[in-house]
Amino acid sequence: MKLARVGFLIAVTIAFGFATLAQEVHTDYDKKATFEKYRTYSWGRVQTSNPLWQSRIEDAVDRQLKARGWERVENGGDAVLAAVGATHNEREYRTFYDGMGGWRWHGFGTTTTTVENYRVGTLIVDIYDAGDKGLIFRGTATDTLSDKPEHNEKKLDEAAEKMFKKFPPK
Repeated sequence: MKLARVGFLIAVTIAFGFATLAQEVHTDYDKKATFEKYRTYSWGRVQTSNPLWQSRIEDAVDRQLKARGWERVENGGDAVLAAVGATHNEREYRTFYDGMGGWRWHGFGTTTTTVENYRVGTLIVDIYDAGDKGLIFRGTATDTLSDKPEHNEKKLDEAAEKMFKKFPPK
C-alpha cells in the first residue's frame, strides 16, 4: 500500500512537471488593422543573445508567412517584422513526503525536497505597418529549452507554426 502511494505521488508529480513545462504561445493583434492589404514584408531587427539563432528565427517565421501568401522583400515591404529571443533560468522545487511525515502529521517519515534548474526561452515576434509604424500583430512563445540545439530548433518551428496558425486574423 505504501509503495503504491509513493508510486502514485511520483507519477502525479512527473505529469504535473511536464504540464508546467509545455510550450505556451499567445497572439494579439490590432482589431482595426486590415490584414488583407499586407502582402509583402521586410525584416527589421532580430535580437538574440546567440547570433546563430537570428537566421533560424527568420527562417521559421518566413516559412509560416510564405505558407499564408506573404512574400519577403529586402526593403519596402507593406509590413516590417522584428523579433526578440531571450533565455533565463528557472528553478522548480519538488517536495516528496514518505509515510506520515511532513508538516501535516508532525513526524514519522521523511521529507525530501529537490531543486530542478532549467532554461526557459521566449520568442516575441512583432509585425508593424510599414507606413504608420503601428504595431498590428504580436506573437509570444515560451518553452523550456534543451541542451541540444536540434531539439530547440524543432521547438522554434513548432512555436512559429502555433503563432501563425490563425494568421492573418480575420
